[in-house]
Amino acid sequence: MIIIIDGLNSSEHVKALEEMHCLRARVFGGRLGWDVQIRNGQERDHFDDMDPAHVVSINDAGKVVGCMRLLQTTGPHMLADVFSDLLDGEPPLRSSSLWEATRFCVDTEQLGRGSGANTISHVTSEIMIGAFEYAMTAGVSDAVAVIDPVMDRVLKRSGNAPYDYLGSPKPMGKVTALAALMDCSDARIQSIRNYAGIHHDVFEPASLRQEEYA
Repeated sequence: MIIIIDGLNSSEHVKALEEMHCLRARVFGGRLGWDVQIRNGQERDHFDDMDPAHVVSINDAGKVVGCMRLLQTTGPHMLADVFSDLLDGEPPLRSSSLWEATRFCVDTEQLGRGSGANTISHVTSEIMIGAFEYAMTAGVSDAVAVIDPVMDRVLKRSGNAPYDYLGSPKPMGKVTALAALMDCSDARIQSIRNYAGIHHDVFEPASLRQEEYA
């Protein structure tokens, strides 16, 4: 199940946000060894202070098992201010209809392999569907993401291949990074759904939200 947490409802999802930042710490600081800021077991950066939208996957037990951050490109964002070397000197794309997707991760300790509901593949696809559907409702037509070759292969295999790339791949720490472009479209969403066998509404039912905040 997907919930969207942004500046308007963050006070209603304090626990989920804490779990999300803890997951990011375990993945980016622990498993991947990135140079990230971790305090009290939570990974945060200054882009989290810019009212991004967080696409958060919650399992049946109510635990956060995956997430992605969506940030407008009209202001500061990671490709422009952290990974600008990827652009080969070209200015970053800036548009109200282009969002940046970053900090994607899933909880490999809780999720298994395969294609069932509690697997890495299923949760990854659910997050992607949620992100693209949410972006489309906000009038967003495209997304840009800094990814590595492994994630690039995952996207291509799961019916979510980038349609283009910006600049050229560059070594970043232990991996190679590249900036990928993806359209937010019904065709892309349907392609991901077909791959994952997800045909239901991925978002949190309104009835659950009403019960939680009554």
